[in-house]
Amino acid sequence: MKKIVTVGASIIITTMLALTITGLPALALGEGGFAEGVEAARGNGVPTNLWNGDSSLVRRVINFMLIGIAVVSVVMLIFGGFRYVISGGRKESVTAAKNTILYAVIGLLIALFAYAIIKFVINFAVSGGSTDV
Repeated sequence: MKKIVTVGASIIITTMLALTITGLPALALGEGGFAEGVEAARGNGVPTNLWNGDSSLVRRVINFMLIGIAVVSVVMLIFGGFRYVISGGRKESVTAAKNTILYAVIGLLIALFAYAIIKFVINFAVSGGSTDV
C-alpha cells in the first residue's frame, strides 16, 4: 500500500512540476503567449496552423498517435481473449492471457490520461498561461 501511495504522489508531483515548467515560457512571452511565439518564429513553407483549432498540425499528429494506440490496444485485447479461450484451463496459459488483457487495458488508460494531459498543456500554452480556456 505504501508503494502505491508513493507512486501516486510522485506522479502527481511530476505532473504539477511539468505543468509549471511548461507554463513558465508561455507566461514569459507576454500577451501572445506560446502560440504567438511559435507563429513569430515560423519560416517560409511551414504550415500556418500549427496550434489553433482542430485542423492544427500538432492536434492531428496527437490524434493519429492516439488512434494508433487504440487500434493496438483493441488488437491486443482480442489476442488476449483468443489466448484465454484456447488456454484449455492450463494455469500458466490463463495467467498469460489475463496479463495480456490487463496490460492492454492499462496501456489504453495511460494513453487516454496522456492525451488529457497533453490537451491541457497545449490549451494552457496557447492561451498564454491563462486558465480561461
